[in-house]
Amino acid sequence: MDKDNRDDFTFAKLSDLKMPVTFRISQLEGNRKPHPFTEILEKPELRFHGVQQSPNYSDLYVTCQLIADNKPLTIPFRTSFKAFKKDYTWNEWITFPIRYCDLPLNSQITFTVWDIAGPRAAVPVGGTTFRLFGKKWTLRRGKHRMILWPDREADGANESTTPSKIGTRDEMGRLEKLVKKYERGDLPKSDWLDALAFRKMAEIHATETEKSENLYLYIDLPRFDFPVIFSEPDASSVPSTSATSPVVVTPAVPTTSLLSDTHLWQIVDPDIARENPVEDKHRRLVRSHRSSPYDRELKPNAKIRDELSHILNYAPSQPLNSEEKDLIWKFRFYLTRDKRGLTKFLKSVTWRDPSEVKQAVEELLPQWTEIDIDDALELLGPNTVDSRVRAYAVKQLSRADDDELYLYLLQLVQALKFESTASDQRSLRSTTSAVSYDDSGLADFLISRAVRNPILGNRFHWYLMVEVAMEDKVMAKMYGRVVFKFMKILEDNGDERRDLMRRQGELVDTLAKRARDLRMSKDPRPKKIEKLRAFLADSKNNLASMPPLPLPLNARVQVTGIIAEKSSVFKSNMFPMLLYFQCAGGGEYPVIFKDGDDMRQDQLVIQLFTLMDRLLRKENLDLKLSPYDVLATGPSQGMVQFIPSKTIAAIVSEHGTLLNYLRANYPDEGSVGTYGVEPGVIDTFVRSCAGYCVMTYLLGVGDRHLDNLLLAPDGHFFHVDFGYILGRDPKPLAPPVKICKEMVDAMGGFQSVHYTRFKSFCFTAFSILRKSANLILNLVTLMVDANIPHIKQRDVHEQVLGKFCLEMTEEQAIEHFEKLLNDISPFTAVLDRMHDWAQYWRS
Repeated sequence: MDKDNRDDFTFAKLSDLKMPVTFRISQLEGNRKPHPFTEILEKPELRFHGVQQSPNYSDLYVTCQLIADNKPLTIPFRTSFKAFKKDYTWNEWITFPIRYCDLPLNSQITFTVWDIAGPRAAVPVGGTTFRLFGKKWTLRRGKHRMILWPDREADGANESTTPSKIGTRDEMGRLEKLVKKYERGDLPKSDWLDALAFRKMAEIHATETEKSENLYLYIDLPRFDFPVIFSEPDASSVPSTSATSPVVVTPAVPTTSLLSDTHLWQIVDPDIARENPVEDKHRRLVRSHRSSPYDRELKPNAKIRDELSHILNYAPSQPLNSEEKDLIWKFRFYLTRDKRGLTKFLKSVTWRDPSEVKQAVEELLPQWTEIDIDDALELLGPNTVDSRVRAYAVKQLSRADDDELYLYLLQLVQALKFESTASDQRSLRSTTSAVSYDDSGLADFLISRAVRNPILGNRFHWYLMVEVAMEDKVMAKMYGRVVFKFMKILEDNGDERRDLMRRQGELVDTLAKRARDLRMSKDPRPKKIEKLRAFLADSKNNLASMPPLPLPLNARVQVTGIIAEKSSVFKSNMFPMLLYFQCAGGGEYPVIFKDGDDMRQDQLVIQLFTLMDRLLRKENLDLKLSPYDVLATGPSQGMVQFIPSKTIAAIVSEHGTLLNYLRANYPDEGSVGTYGVEPGVIDTFVRSCAGYCVMTYLLGVGDRHLDNLLLAPDGHFFHVDFGYILGRDPKPLAPPVKICKEMVDAMGGFQSVHYTRFKSFCFTAFSILRKSANLILNLVTLMVDANIPHIKQRDVHEQVLGKFCLEMTEEQAIEHFEKLLNDISPFTAVLDRMHDWAQYWRS
């Protein structure tokens, strides 16, 4: 650096440094004490540790690894073997196979010193995590002393528990900092004085090491001529094939030549997320409350009416721009008679403005016309903060009957997470905003309905139990309070249901333990089945016979025991159990019990299938769907209703075709046009194929193969196993509409009358379900925070909305769906496409 002009700064950029990362492991300082004899008496194996064996210096070695964002960037490197005589000095250079320019900003090197712990065993002497970049984004250089955390490996985490530097500074730390300054040329040099000073420092170093309890590892980093500042490569140098260009975020430096070059520097504006004060002032003027008496009488003209209608038709996930918000606000009194208007109006309220909040919630909300259930669900999502608006949504929900509430219960239990009482951040909120953070009463509403209806109450109980068992302790505690309140009310009412739920819990725990044991055991499957039957038949376990108990999976079914000789174990990886429950009124109810699988995603998909079935039946379209019951009884276990059926793969291998299978079960030799199968069975098959074809398309169900498509002997076709949804698929080139050749052949081929009916059912079902797109979207959105692996952190709005084609007219949407169907037909598809999709269906 030029001493005459301190205003000139010279530095290098990391992106220009193409050399590999190199450093030297220098030495270990500090006293290593052997284990005391009392400790060796307790643990005799300590006798073989290097620190006990060698009278002076044991054979230590160091391992080091480059880590960033909690992920390793290189394999671990270690120092070569060395026998130490008078001190632990390695002086060994290590070169990582990564260049400086490729280093992330939070790169760290972990160092762990190891000692011998007997034959083929090592024990950590201590570990430390060294950050390669300092606070000012500069690459560290020169000699560094790192504290070793005794008896631990370095962890390399972003918030490391083994940092190389700690806040307290000893005398050696102070002197070493001065030595670094001296080496950089920041301190004046005087040969005779420097010689005295360094001699004195060597003495201090020796005495400090003698009395220090800590161990220190020394490393040397390359000393570059200039400070090296972190920067990423310029966007222009990145190949055009990359999807996104990296942003160069480099500290702005007051150098004229650099500031004039716009390609190198980007200034980050910390206020960019804040609202523009000019626009804010404009909004206040536009919405001046002095004009509100006139606003009450304001009526839109035909052009504005069309604009408003267009805005009200937006999907729930579509944000409003400032002009749209102002327009909605201007005609807010006119919109109170439109049930679709409330959600859009609440989006246009400025919640920071107390007078706007007061008018919106205290004056307009009470006079708004009753809204639909799908809008009420949207208002219970995470974006609604005012508890009075949430309470209004709960009031609207109370109009739903128990059957409808049962359909939405899974999401309503999730909505409890967004209640203000669930989060303890009230102290952080502004008290001047006039927003209310009271309890909206959602929990009380759900509890009161659950107490009133045992079937609803049973589901409610199990949904809560899963949340209580989740890892998020804050939310688990909140759900625990809801469970306590629910159980207290049942107890106060003298209801025996509390005892029934306790018995259900015991039954599930017993079955889960048995399922886990069977899964973990190395026994062959026949042996597993034999053990399961013996366990069920054993009277000690109280499973073969029990007092009537509502089945957790379906509380309408009272069970009195499990039939041991009929129960079995499936072949698949998790070895789920097939249990035949004896029903109180006679008959049997087969259930699959799984342990080790997260059933919550299957539970959600089946719930949405059930809802879609109900929406179709409401419009008098019965597609013979069979959404079987699913219940997650914990984060990684659950029950599924078993429907006697066979996979298409098994049918093809046993019978050749699906028609042969149906013919074997329901023959009708006199049938005309139904290929020797009873007409009702073929009709059921065609309808159920159409229903599942549309539903799996809308929910983006993936990973379809002939082992997870099932067919019951009476023609009911259905899907199982929903590990991949919302467009995720492990296989490439997945067809958007899931219909395979075997299904089309069973209808008589692409030219048959049954295939034409199948397409007609598909179009009708698609049209009906498009009308309820907002309801389905809101239900899926409420599940985003449920910690279901395949849903969280995914753009569910985009995935679901894209399938409904809401921007198209009904005719255009049906044409689009027909095109997707026709792409599967050999008459319109390219041969390559057919080959790709044939490959897809092979499991």
